[in-house]
Amino acid sequence: MNKRVYLLTIVSFVVGMVELIIGGVLDLVAKDLNVTIGKAGFLISIFSLVFAIAAPVLLTLTAKIERKRLTLLALLVFLLGNGLAVFSTTYTLLLTARIVSAISGSLLVVLCVTIASNIVAEKYRARAIGVVFMGISASLVLGVPIGLMLGNAFGWRAPFILIMILTLLSIAGVYFFMDPIHPRPSIPLKMQLRTLKNRKIFYAQLTSFLFLTGHLTFYGYLTPFLKNTMGLNGTWVSIVYLIFGLAAVVGGGVGGTLGDRFGTKPTILGVIVVFAFSIFSIPYTITSMPLFLAVMVIWSMLSWAITPAMQSYLIESAPESSDIQQSLNNSALHFGIAFGSFIGGIVIERSSVETNPTVGGLFIIFALATAFISMGSIKVKSLFTTLNNESN
Repeated sequence: MNKRVYLLTIVSFVVGMVELIIGGVLDLVAKDLNVTIGKAGFLISIFSLVFAIAAPVLLTLTAKIERKRLTLLALLVFLLGNGLAVFSTTYTLLLTARIVSAISGSLLVVLCVTIASNIVAEKYRARAIGVVFMGISASLVLGVPIGLMLGNAFGWRAPFILIMILTLLSIAGVYFFMDPIHPRPSIPLKMQLRTLKNRKIFYAQLTSFLFLTGHLTFYGYLTPFLKNTMGLNGTWVSIVYLIFGLAAVVGGGVGGTLGDRFGTKPTILGVIVVFAFSIFSIPYTITSMPLFLAVMVIWSMLSWAITPAMQSYLIESAPESSDIQQSLNNSALHFGIAFGSFIGGIVIERSSVETNPTVGGLFIIFALATAFISMGSIKVKSLFTTLNNESN
C-alpha cells in the first residue's frame, strides 16, 4: 500500500484532535473567559454541528478544484482558525475560531479519504480508507487526554499551539510528497440524502446519532464530573482520560473482531445493551475508585466498539451506495457529538453534572430501539409483501 496514505492519516488525526481536545479543559476555558461550564461545552457542539453540515456541502461546491491544491488551501484555513483560538480573549472570538476550524477540517477529512482512494491500487482501496478513518478515531479518543495534560501544564491555549505545529508539518508533507490529483465527478447532495428513504438505512444512521448523543451527554463533561463528584485533581483527571483513550482505541479493534465473529447485528445490539448498563451504573461507582475505573474501561471500550460493526452493517445493507453511507454515517456521528454536548450543557446548568450519565443513558435506550427497528425492517417488509401477494 502507498506509504503516503499514512501522511493523510496524520492529517486526519490532527483535524480530529481539534473537535474534542477542548473537552478536558472546559473548566479552564470557562474560568478564563468568564462563562459557565455549559456555555464552554457549546464550543464542542458548534464544531461538531458545523463539521457535520459542511462536509457534504463543501465536497459538492469544490468538486472542480484540483485535490492537492484544495488540501493545501484547507490546511491553511485550518491553521488560521486554530491560530485565532490561541489568541482568543473573548468567548465570541473563540467560538468564531471553532467555526473556521470546523469548516476547513470537515473538508480536509473528505479530501483525505478521496486522495487515499486515488493513490492506491483498487485492491488496497478499502484498507487505505480504513487507515485514514483510524486516524480520526484515534484523535477523537486521544485528543482529550492530550489536551488535558497540556492544558493543565501550560494553560488551555497550549493544545491549540500543538495543533498549529502539527498543521504546519502536515502542510509541508502534502506540499512535498503529494502529487496533483484531478477531481472526480461528485455525488450530488440530493442523491446522498435520497438513500435515507430506505427505512433500514435511516434507522441505522439514527442509531449512530443517538448512540453518540448519549455518549457525549456524559463524556463531554467528564472533567467536571470527576472533579465535583470524586474530588480528583488535574493529575488524576489526566490519568482517567488517558485510560479512557487507550481503552477506546482497543474497543475499536474489539468491535471489528466481534462483528466478524458473531455478525454485525448481534454485535451492535450487544454493544448497545452493555454500554447502557455501564453508563447507567457509573453514578453508583464514584465511592470506589477501582470499581469506577473498571466500569469506565468497559464504557470507553464500547463507546467505539460499535463503529466498525455499524459501518459493516451499512455496507451489507446497501452495498450499491456504501461510499455514500460511510459519508452520511460520519455526519451522523458528528451530529450526535454536537447534540450530546449541547444536551449535556443544558443538564449541567439546569440540574447537576451527576445527572449527565443518566440522561445520556436514556438516549442509549432510544438507540437500542432504533437499532431493533432497522434490523427488523426487512422481515416486516417481507411479511407485508407475502401477505399482499397471497391476497392477490
